[in-house]
Amino acid sequence: MKQTVRIDIWSDIACPWCYVGKRRLEAALEALAQQEDAPEVVVEYHSFQLAPDMPEDFPGSHDDYLSGRYGWSADQVAASNRQLQQVGEPLGITFDFATNRIANTRKAHELLHLAKQQGKQPEMKDRLLRAHFSDGVHIGHDDDLADLAAEVGLDRGDVTRALDTGEFAPAVDADIETARRIGVSGVPFFVLDGKYGLSGAQEPQTFLEAIRKVAAEKETA
Repeated sequence: MKQTVRIDIWSDIACPWCYVGKRRLEAALEALAQQEDAPEVVVEYHSFQLAPDMPEDFPGSHDDYLSGRYGWSADQVAASNRQLQQVGEPLGITFDFATNRIANTRKAHELLHLAKQQGKQPEMKDRLLRAHFSDGVHIGHDDDLADLAAEVGLDRGDVTRALDTGEFAPAVDADIETARRIGVSGVPFFVLDGKYGLSGAQEPQTFLEAIRKVAAEKETA
């Protein structure tokens, strides 16, 4: 019987390695789908904020933020940017740090919960990441988020109302509390079938091996 493997992912839209991890997992799932009797994989994203204290409008650039938060020199910031751009390129990710707008991601996480309710979470997640890291969009403003949501087929009015009322704020809080309870201290963090954790933007082969292991265990249980 074909097995189903569930992957729960805690990540933040403002986390470049979460973007990398998402694309590497997708590469693993594409390879898995080509295999005979491959298990079905169900993916769900969960909220995590690396900087919950971030103001809605950060008064500075991406480089300013890294320098101020981590005490990095200009050379360290430049090296980090180059590394991410080199890692992202073969995955189809364009990291444009010159136009990147630092913002609080809380409302974006609320939007992801609305998108999940309507079966559009994967599309919304990808659009938010691309908007933030490639398109220079402010992902902390309701109007910008509503525009992005409309692009993936969500009703703009529904999005505006949900963000205005904080309808999905409790769901964001619940995700963050679950992360705290299971010991997630950094993202991306992947949990397979509620049993096995993988931390960081792993290579596709690592994801493949983990998925196969979980599916095999379920088959023999």
